[in-house]
Amino acid sequence: MARLQARGVRLPRTERRAQLLAAAQRVFAANGYHAAAMDEIAEEAGVSKPVLYQHFPGKLDLYIALLESHVDELVRRVKEALDSTTDNKQRVPATVGAFFDFVDNDAGAFRMVFESDLRGEPAVQEAVDRATSASVDAITETITADAGLDEDKARLLAVGLVGLSQVSARFWLAHHKSMSKEEAVALTANLAWRGIGGGFPLQH
Repeated sequence: MARLQARGVRLPRTERRAQLLAAAQRVFAANGYHAAAMDEIAEEAGVSKPVLYQHFPGKLDLYIALLESHVDELVRRVKEALDSTTDNKQRVPATVGAFFDFVDNDAGAFRMVFESDLRGEPAVQEAVDRATSASVDAITETITADAGLDEDKARLLAVGLVGLSQVSARFWLAHHKSMSKEEAVALTANLAWRGIGGGFPLQH
């Protein structure tokens, strides 16, 4: 009924775009990219195909827009975690937790970012790479300022923290959440903090 009511209803462009992306997420998550059809996405969103094509010229454009929105969400979570406190001991679990929250919040979103089967497509690979690089950049800036390290050393530590957080979160999800998220975050953060906190304390 909701889909039928959506037809013919004029929404502001940003709201319509969000509606189409949400519908596309459901279809891509259920069928994968190659089996998903624009007809099905339009039907899921409750709009005509011409309306869908007004916003997204093709399926790949829609997929990339959706992927970019997920990358933005992950980077936002990481930056919010870093800004949530000035205590590095608390920043580490907050940052690790950002990755766990992301994979736990929407498995379809995390799979698009970390397990996309379209990495051979340059625009997709660029978006996937940004998920890591933007997170690393944000953490590097914080470590450089607070631990008194030069940028190269800070970046290496940031890459390590991002890699540890990302792989641990994906492992936790893949193994059916064998422990609570809080316990998994604490274990992962404790491992990271023993290296970062013990070797590179705050310089001010």
